[in-house]
Amino acid sequence: MTICRWVSPIVLALSVFAASGFSQQIERLDPAVDKLVPADAKLEKVAGGFDKWTEGPVWTHAGTLLFAEIPANNIDQWVPGKGASVFIHPSGYTGKEPYQGPEPGSNGMTLDPEGRVTVAGHARRNVWRLESLNPKAKITVLADLYEGQRLNSPNDLVYKSDGSLYFTDPPYGLPTQSDSDPDKDLKVNGVYRIVGARQHKPGAPPERNKLQLIIKDLGRPNGIAFSPDEKYLYIAESGRNVWMRYNVKPDGTVGDGDVLLDASEEKGAGGPDGIRVDKLGNIYGSGPGGVWIISPEGKHLGTIKVPERVSNVAWGDADAKTLYITASTSIFRIKLSVAGVRN
Repeated sequence: MTICRWVSPIVLALSVFAASGFSQQIERLDPAVDKLVPADAKLEKVAGGFDKWTEGPVWTHAGTLLFAEIPANNIDQWVPGKGASVFIHPSGYTGKEPYQGPEPGSNGMTLDPEGRVTVAGHARRNVWRLESLNPKAKITVLADLYEGQRLNSPNDLVYKSDGSLYFTDPPYGLPTQSDSDPDKDLKVNGVYRIVGARQHKPGAPPERNKLQLIIKDLGRPNGIAFSPDEKYLYIAESGRNVWMRYNVKPDGTVGDGDVLLDASEEKGAGGPDGIRVDKLGNIYGSGPGGVWIISPEGKHLGTIKVPERVSNVAWGDADAKTLYITASTSIFRIKLSVAGVRN
C-alpha cells in the first residue's frame, strides 16, 4: 500500500535548494541572483571580537582590508594570513577630554586611483586623505566647513571619475546623534561634492569654495555609490530605510531623487547603510537581515544572511569578486561570480 502525503511548496523548495548545494545563508528571491552568487557560496568569518561596531571597509592596493572600529576610535587593518591589528588611533575624535558620544571614531573609506585612502572623519567632523599607506603618513584635510559652519559628521564617500568626491553628512558622529545636538551647526544633513578633490595638493588646506551641497532634503543620508556608468548616484537613507536614486547631471550635480527600493516594512536587524555596486550595476548594501542584492531597476534579488547586524561592504581580493562585510563585532566575506566596482 502506498501512502501519499502532501508536501508544502516551501518545504519542497528548500529541499531542492539543499540538494542542489544552495547555501542556507543565501535567500534567493529571483533567478537573476543565481548569476551573481554561486550555488556553493559560503559566508566566512575572517575576524571578530571587535568593539561593538565595525564600519567603512576598503581593500587597499597592498592587498589588505582597512576598516573602522568606531567605538574604539580605530582604523584597523586585516592582512590575509596574519589577522587584524590597529592601524590608526585615534581615527576620529582627537580631543583631550573623553568623547561624550557613542561613536568617537572615523567611518567610511574609499580609494582614489593612486591608492590613497580617503576617510569620512565622522567624530573628527571632516573629510581627510592619507597620502600613503602608512599610519604615520601626511594627512590632508579635504573638507571641514560649509559656508563657515562645521560639517556634522561625514559618514561615507565615493570618487567620481572626474576626480570629484561625494560624501554624506548625517549627525551620527555627534555626541547625541540627533538634529538637536548642541554641537550641530548645519540645519541640513546633506550630501556634498568636493570639486577636484583628487587633484588637491598634499598638505594644502581645504579649498572650501569647492564644496557644493548637492542634496539637502534627506533625513539621514548614509551609504553612497555611483552606477558603473556614473549616470546615477545611489544614497542609502537610513532614517526612512530606503535606497534613493539620483540622475547625475553633466556638471556633477544631481536631479530630484526617487525611491529605488523601500525596506521600511521589512523585519530583521539592520537597514540601509553602506552600499557598493558590481560591474553589471547591481547594488549590494546592508539591509534587514544581512546584505541585500538589488538590481539596477530596484528589485530585491536576494539577501546574503549574516548572523550580526551589517554596516557596510567592500570588494576585495585580486579579482574584486570577494565581498567583504563589516558587521557588529566581526568581518565576513563571501565569494561571488561578478566583479565589483572598486571605490
